Amino acid sequence: MTEQFQMTRRTILGGAALAGVLTPIIAATAARAEGGNIKTNAAATAADIAKLERVKVDLVKPPFVHAHTQKAEGGPKIYEFTMTIEEKKMILDDKGTEVHAMTFNGSVPGPLLVVHQGDYVELTLINPETNELQHNIDFHSATGALGGGALTVVNPGERTVLRFKATKAGVFVYHCAPPGMVPWHVTSGMNGAIMVLPREGLTDGHGKELTYDRVYYVGEQDFYVPRDEAGNFKKYESAGEAYADTLEVMRGLIPSHIVFNGAVGALTGDNALKAEVGEKVLIVHSQANRDTRPHLIGGHGDYVWQTGKFHNVPDVDQETWFIPGGTAGAAFYTFEQPGIYAYVNHNLIEAFELGAAAHFTVTGDWNDDLMTSVVPPTGV
Repeated sequence: MTEQFQMTRRTILGGAALAGVLTPIIAATAARAEGGNIKTNAAATAADIAKLERVKVDLVKPPFVHAHTQKAEGGPKIYEFTMTIEEKKMILDDKGTEVHAMTFNGSVPGPLLVVHQGDYVELTLINPETNELQHNIDFHSATGALGGGALTVVNPGERTVLRFKATKAGVFVYHCAPPGMVPWHVTSGMNGAIMVLPREGLTDGHGKELTYDRVYYVGEQDFYVPRDEAGNFKKYESAGEAYADTLEVMRGLIPSHIVFNGAVGALTGDNALKAEVGEKVLIVHSQANRDTRPHLIGGHGDYVWQTGKFHNVPDVDQETWFIPGGTAGAAFYTFEQPGIYAYVNHNLIEAFELGAAAHFTVTGDWNDDLMTSVVPPTGV
């Protein structure tokens, strides 16, 4: 553990009330995991799991999603994932605003993981020695030990392996949650999502199968960048140096930026999401900290799981849907017209002024039956 890391950690934990909440839970959980009073047959469980097929998954950067099957093939499997924590400077907008982001695999959000209900997730989490801070991971899809957070605390230069069973179907948030530093890490970009598909695939809740042609992952992120006395965004040499000022802005609860996939314009222009008329697209949308209201301008949510849980009957024909903070949701839509669609947080101030917007570029033939210009704009 470097001297710089020790100094930064002491500063952060010095006034952090939440450290008193999480630290004893982590300590107690670690003690039980090392042979305490959990009443299970560990040897039998390990023997059963050892018989399962292992599948190594190569993760990809959002908005894209790694290769997977929509229906489970065969029995439960162990899916092996590796994520490396990267603390890095990121540019948020065309004005050069900087943030010292904390990331899983170098992106905000972290990658979307996909398994099926009943499968096992086995994650290798690496915190390189070049990092400054302690980290861990809390899966909202996992059961026990702070979602795995109590078993995955890693200092710079350490790695750990966590395995959990995916018992609930849906899309779920994961995020970093180290003692005393939870909101800072989450609002610095250290969050993502996991999709646990039903083994039979998605349905409309009434027996109709829903298969998607494309899936995209949109991670909405609120950042809290301090300003100087002149109102300009400040720049810092490190995350630790920025901590005190950033915490002050965070406590005001007013973000400086609300963006999709790490920056203003990250999913527009050349980076717009692609589709064709007639294609069925699943949009996974997460917000680890604040409520959001996704809306597809010119389209709809044919089927929407607002809180992302696939065994609930989806809402249909939605114009705007609500995703509570700390939740991932999913929307299924068949594009019917070509053109550019804006996909926004329909708090329009957050979309147009703070950056929470993306584009879909859809190709295909126009359908006059759905819409046409009867009389073009003319003088009166």
